[in-house]
Amino acid sequence: MPIPTSLFDLTGTTALVTGGASGIGLAIAEAFVMHGGRVLVGSRTVEKVHDAVDKLNRLETPRLHDETEPVAAGVALDVEDEKSVDHAVKKAIDVFGGLHVAVNSAGIMHKVDTFDLEPDKMNQLYNIHVTGALRVAKAAGHVFREQHGGQVINICSISSFVDLTGVTAYAAAKNALLGLTRSLANEWAKYGIRCNGIAPGFIPTDINRQMIEGTDRGRRILEHTPMARFGTADEIAGAAVYLASPAGKFVNGHTIVVDGGYLASGIGDSVAPWVEGA
Repeated sequence: MPIPTSLFDLTGTTALVTGGASGIGLAIAEAFVMHGGRVLVGSRTVEKVHDAVDKLNRLETPRLHDETEPVAAGVALDVEDEKSVDHAVKKAIDVFGGLHVAVNSAGIMHKVDTFDLEPDKMNQLYNIHVTGALRVAKAAGHVFREQHGGQVINICSISSFVDLTGVTAYAAAKNALLGLTRSLANEWAKYGIRCNGIAPGFIPTDINRQMIEGTDRGRRILEHTPMARFGTADEIAGAAVYLASPAGKFVNGHTIVVDGGYLASGIGDSVAPWVEGA
């Protein structure tokens, strides 16, 4: 078997990234392109999709294919709508000639005391984070099964492992997504399909920035994080490149935690930025 030029080379790889027009999804799309891959960006917000695609196609990338061909395209995608998901998968194949990776990054946040959490809102978050991820995985999975190769990458959360007060619907959905990741990995490996997850720690994005930046909640998060800072979206993207590249080809059923040490933290020396001498 030929040795790839780089363990992290994504040349010839096409990925569909849901929620790919902003935040972590966009950072993953950028990283894929910078490592030689091509990306179909999907989001409900069409204007953001156009902006993201324009940005991606302007990147100086290690293209080994026709320089005139785009490295990114966009699609209006609602993961709550099966027809929309099927259309996105078809477009990836129509535009780039194939599909090899599906990244489930679409998501929303809802912060409310659990006594005030409405069942409809709970169902909405579950439908986006879990059932939506399943829709995408199945639509892409039919392609992957036929070609006996492909993978699903689910963006889980630190709340897949630990509780965060006030975001019960989000945390429950991300717990379920962790379980879905394991189930798909176990059941679909025989078809040449791998499924893994990435669990970001606290990364300020549009859906959570107001909750953690400059707030008491954010202060307590930093106090519990050995690296004493929030993460950045590009620091999550590296894990996605690893999983999608030849470097990760024997990784299946795992969820990589990228959290600055949050889960490992117990009682130790304080690294909180407001502590004198820290």
